[in-house]
Amino acid sequence: MFQTGLSKEQRVRLIALTRLAVKNFNGGDWQALGAYTGCSDIVTNHDRLLRSLSFGDDDYSGNAHGVIFSIAERDPANVGIIEQFITEHYGEPDPVTIGENVSTAHSKGRKIIFSPSVFDVPDGEVENDLIAVMTPFAPQFESVFEAITFAASQTSFRTLRAKDIWQYSAVIQDVFSLIFRAHIVVCDFTGKNPNVFYEAGIAHTLGKHVVPITQSEQDIPFDLRHHRYLSYLSNREGLDDLSSALNQRFKSLR
Repeated sequence: MFQTGLSKEQRVRLIALTRLAVKNFNGGDWQALGAYTGCSDIVTNHDRLLRSLSFGDDDYSGNAHGVIFSIAERDPANVGIIEQFITEHYGEPDPVTIGENVSTAHSKGRKIIFSPSVFDVPDGEVENDLIAVMTPFAPQFESVFEAITFAASQTSFRTLRAKDIWQYSAVIQDVFSLIFRAHIVVCDFTGKNPNVFYEAGIAHTLGKHVVPITQSEQDIPFDLRHHRYLSYLSNREGLDDLSSALNQRFKSLR
């Protein structure tokens, strides 16, 4: 297995430092950091970093994380140089405690702190009125989304789907960001859609209130059948019943 040489603690520290860099760095800071670490080529050859900084593009944070981790992974000794450069210029960053700060469910027992390697951690906080809706991307689920949205509006929540936002160049980063910010995540397992399974796993890992729904109990994965879920029919009466059931569930999660 390929090893980068960075410990879990170093990765968590680098995320915190990069957040501080994103808030404060200008182009000269990036050039100086590249020179100090002997990695000027990583900075100057990156096709998006300085451009996204200059134009204030949404992917700037992701580009910054990618560059700093590339510098650190080229030589783990660069972690200390990165830390010294950023803290001397801009002070200490806020700590990253993923798994405690983003969880909205009351969890018992041990808590974990982790640093995702596939996603960038969004800068925002959990939005207590936000419900993330995860359904297959198919026209027949528009009426299901409308039923969920109606139930949400009756309980002072609002709904969002990843298909309705475009903040990042990678779709999965939009998905992760939406789940990260949501108070509740509704997952429709109808049709055993693998994307919804993946998204439910992210939501469970982040400690979200996950509300499973389905048109067929056979579509609920075996590992999740011990959790309560809502079954519904896709006709008008069935969707009205779904809205009513979700209304009660959402009220209990306020």
